[in-house]
Amino acid sequence: MARAVTPKRKAINTALAWAVGLLIFFPILWTILTSFKTEAQAINDPPIFLFFDWTLENYAVVQERSNYMRFLWNSVIIAVGSTIIGIIIAVPAAWSMAFVPSRRTKDILLWMLSTKMLPAVGVLYPIYLLFIELGLLDSRAGLVIVLMLINLPIIVWMLYTYFKEIPGEILEAARMDGASLKEEILYVLTPMAIPGIASTVLLNIILAWNEAFWTLNLTAAQAAPLTAFIASYSSPEGLFYAKLSAASTMAIAPILILGWFSQKQLVRGLTFGAVK
Repeated sequence: MARAVTPKRKAINTALAWAVGLLIFFPILWTILTSFKTEAQAINDPPIFLFFDWTLENYAVVQERSNYMRFLWNSVIIAVGSTIIGIIIAVPAAWSMAFVPSRRTKDILLWMLSTKMLPAVGVLYPIYLLFIELGLLDSRAGLVIVLMLINLPIIVWMLYTYFKEIPGEILEAARMDGASLKEEILYVLTPMAIPGIASTVLLNIILAWNEAFWTLNLTAAQAAPLTAFIASYSSPEGLFYAKLSAASTMAIAPILILGWFSQKQLVRGLTFGAVK
């Protein structure tokens, strides 16, 4: 029998949770605050926290210097496109591994996960040459393909975990009622796994949105997303901290808003099947 949580223990746990949350959020908060400072205030020693002359000059300069909406649109297309294609491929794969497993299913899952341990720089050169040959360099289609492939193991693993929590007898009953494989997946399995699929979609969008290595190495101007938009504020003369912070705030704002409004769905999906 689980022990009852005392009010003192509950207060300690709450305080620790707040402390960890504030520790994680502080870099984001500092970036946002720095974006409203002048360059001189941004590099002031000791650092200025709240009491400074707030200004929107950095945002105005960023808007004049860069086409923010183009970078934003590229990020949306790349993140959403790679996620949609990944889900379309991963749902049948996860269904097969969860409900029609073979002796090698777990080996295949482990092999897929092991590809995430491969240093990205180790395969950059062949992929770069391949993209040149196929005409995919500095294209949104090329980034969609790359980000879909690098995140596909995580998508399959998450969906496999969610699908394993669904009783196989339900799918067997659907087959006995005459459901085809397509109908079984679309009309029986998918509705039951909506929380897990939704959290997988949201997580993959976040991963694709934040990807910097591939976007910086496989794009130049046409397909550059917001990660390249941030990197453009580093120059040979040094970093412009206030303007870099403004660019970073503009880049992370959409995904922060998405995460804030979808946090309930994320938690529900990530705990799907944890409590029976």
